[in-house]
Amino acid sequence: MSTTFQLDTSTSRAHPTPAPMKRLTVPDVRQRKVDGATAEPIVMLTAYTARSAQLLDAHCDLLLVGDSLGQVIYGLPSSVPVTLDMMIAHGAAVVRGSYHAAVIVDMPFGTYEASPEAAFASAARIMKETGCAGIKLEGGEAMAETVAFLTRRGIPVMGHVGLTPQAVNVLGGYNARGRTEAEADKIMADARALDAAGAFAIVIEGVVEPIAVAITGQVACPTIGIGASARCDGQVLVAEDMLGLFERVPRFVKVYENIAETIGAAAARYAADVRARTFPGPEQTYQPRAPKP
Repeated sequence: MSTTFQLDTSTSRAHPTPAPMKRLTVPDVRQRKVDGATAEPIVMLTAYTARSAQLLDAHCDLLLVGDSLGQVIYGLPSSVPVTLDMMIAHGAAVVRGSYHAAVIVDMPFGTYEASPEAAFASAARIMKETGCAGIKLEGGEAMAETVAFLTRRGIPVMGHVGLTPQAVNVLGGYNARGRTEAEADKIMADARALDAAGAFAIVIEGVVEPIAVAITGQVACPTIGIGASARCDGQVLVAEDMLGLFERVPRFVKVYENIAETIGAAAARYAADVRARTFPGPEQTYQPRAPKP
């Protein structure tokens, strides 16, 4: 696809202006899985800002505004303190910065668990104020009624089973799930319940691989793996993890670039130029205009 650039005169920044094209929809994504198989795997990455959305959008089918922004953007110890206002602000930015991928916004802890009606109020606000294509919530059988309630009222829902970060205080940490038969059976039942309730896709996080493979074969909707299996119908990663912005990443992350090193080296060169008074130079300063003759 072709991309031009439009100069914002108020900020002197050039913003990518893509050639017009149709944004992917939730039905487009759901229909990738036909008769239990997905010929073209679904690509999803997290995005939290308009600029990250601009850079990632052309390569993704889905952009997830994850509540992982609590740790990645705000330096919080977990996703539990993330608020609805935070998710809406970042969700709206990602929608503005994208034009191709369907944007999905996480519902933060405490905004949907109490009742289907409470979930609808939160989800409706997210949809209205961001323009996103759908929402994601954590939980399995316990949330199936809520998923059905939302989907019947026009709100597309992506489910999330296995390692559910919002439940870290109950789970006791971020360890892989499904190592016992009882836990594996529960994760399987959770996924089937979400599928039956109308979820258009299900994230499977941090489970032993045979569980992810079995779920993918049993549910009609696409599965999106993270720390699961390449045999899921798609994959998601936190973009900042994949780009190498952090020194430590979970086991399931493949680091495709070391952006942290690039940023550190650039900052070091900038600091050296400032201290040597070689920046700013003539190209970065404004000089008086020559008097008119």
